[in-house]
Amino acid sequence: EVSNAMYYEFCMETGRSLPEFWGMDNFRSGLKFPDHPVCGVTWIDANKYAEWAGKRLPTEAEWEYAARGGLEQKNYPNGDEVDSTLANYYGAYGHALPVGSFPANGYGLHDMAGNAVEWVNDFYARDYYLESPEDNPPGPMYGKRRVIRGGGWRSGIGCNSCWFRQSLRPYWVDMNVGFRCVKDID
Repeated sequence: EVSNAMYYEFCMETGRSLPEFWGMDNFRSGLKFPDHPVCGVTWIDANKYAEWAGKRLPTEAEWEYAARGGLEQKNYPNGDEVDSTLANYYGAYGHALPVGSFPANGYGLHDMAGNAVEWVNDFYARDYYLESPEDNPPGPMYGKRRVIRGGGWRSGIGCNSCWFRQSLRPYWVDMNVGFRCVKDID
């Protein structure tokens, strides 16, 4: 997940505004919490950060593949059950924790369940996967909302599963929503 410190550097270099909840200790937002996930950014700002960093937001299919960490047909990144030793969800800690506070999944990725819900690149369509390509579906070509995945510290435990999906308008901010970036390899 992109941290407060990383996002602050982006804002200082580009002149973009700081996140909506910046400086609010109860949301662990700001330089007082440099290693916590940045939250309160729009999809638009997350996408701009990714471009600035020479990366991009993952597609929804990439995000889910990465979240599963090589496990198939499991509910969570580390198996079928999750508890507060594996993820940060509603009722566990009451706020975001530093990025990487929980064990990595099979691909070495942290926080694929909980801590901060994450923006992905795709537009949202409720029934998209009923008719999408089977291999690496790119998501709908247009829409009014963008997909969020992964659950967060204010999400119920079921919302932290690998398969749960939701959406927000791309200009919306939420105290529970951050993002991570991916980079294509040759």
